[in-house]
Amino acid sequence: MAQRKASEKASSQTLKAVLGIRELVFSGEVSPGERLSEVNLSARLGLSRTPIRAGLARLEQEGILELIPSGGYTVRSFSEADIVDAIELRGVLEGTAARLAAERGISPSRLVSMKAILAEIDKVVSGPGDAFDFPRYAEMNAEFHDLLKVLSGSEIVAREIDRVMRLPFAGPSAFLNAQPDIPAFRTSLVVGQAQHRAIAHAIEMREGARAEAVAREHSRLARQNLDFVMDDHKLMARVPGLMLVSG
Repeated sequence: MAQRKASEKASSQTLKAVLGIRELVFSGEVSPGERLSEVNLSARLGLSRTPIRAGLARLEQEGILELIPSGGYTVRSFSEADIVDAIELRGVLEGTAARLAAERGISPSRLVSMKAILAEIDKVVSGPGDAFDFPRYAEMNAEFHDLLKVLSGSEIVAREIDRVMRLPFAGPSAFLNAQPDIPAFRTSLVVGQAQHRAIAHAIEMREGARAEAVAREHSRLARQNLDFVMDDHKLMARVPGLMLVSG
């Protein structure tokens, strides 16, 4: 029992380290190419060096940090092509999840859950422009995508989706907070919700090829949002993590 508690505590501390370091990187508090000091991170995050060391190793595996040949880690920089590739990979994996869900079938309770999420998103996107509830949209959008990976019935696919989601800007809500007050962006949310519904309908109707195609197309909205943000320096300033993107 004592050994299990010690293991759980160590795992919890490592997770805190991973989340804390990732936040420092994505918030722009540490810069691309900057060497990360275990001592400094330990002081900033209030954790011992052991979980910090484990957290650094995990983030290197995720591709966010680079291992220095002489020892230690630096923050990676990403090209726009890297982000596009990550978004494309998410589309492939979510498309596979949608196809598997359609082909294998989903339980009535999960179908009800999916439709409930879609109904909540409908309320947000159909609301008046001056009362757009962005935090609620982001929350329910994340719930839809989280459910989609579960519906695949594949732990392998779900795990790989989780892995790619941890890459900078690969997630479905990566650029949403930069543009909620822009009319063209609001229109893209309506399109995205129509795609959510098409994916759900294809899964319900057991149409695997259609579910996969729409899910892959849906991921490309993130690509459009990337292009939109990168063309406007004011919008870029709303996404601090974009400092990780090299020219």
